[in-house]
Amino acid sequence: MSDATNADRSDPTRGNPTPGRSAKKSLAVNLAVYTFARLALVIVIAAIIIGVGLLFGIEVPILVAAIFGVLISLPLSLLLFKQMRIRVNESIAAVDEHRRTARADLQSKLRGEDGRK
Repeated sequence: MSDATNADRSDPTRGNPTPGRSAKKSLAVNLAVYTFARLALVIVIAAIIIGVGLLFGIEVPILVAAIFGVLISLPLSLLLFKQMRIRVNESIAAVDEHRRTARADLQSKLRGEDGRK
């Protein structure tokens, strides 16, 4: 085989996606879902505050309702979205592990250790 063929096989950017890329994609999706859920919770709580204020004939400014929505949603989201938060943490751990492995591999290559025995 030629050297070009061997180089193509050893190129990590070719072929199937690496586990690190799927971990990054998983992290992005999990983080987006978790962020959207938390923002939706803030909006719902702010809408409830404005709605309750209107029932009692009080006009609550949107900014005040939003601030109270954020303050109320912080502890509430910890309870309601526990599984989402756990998935995000697991995705972060997977990406970190891939980075550690890739860095250790790079360091061993730089030291001249090719991993063959």
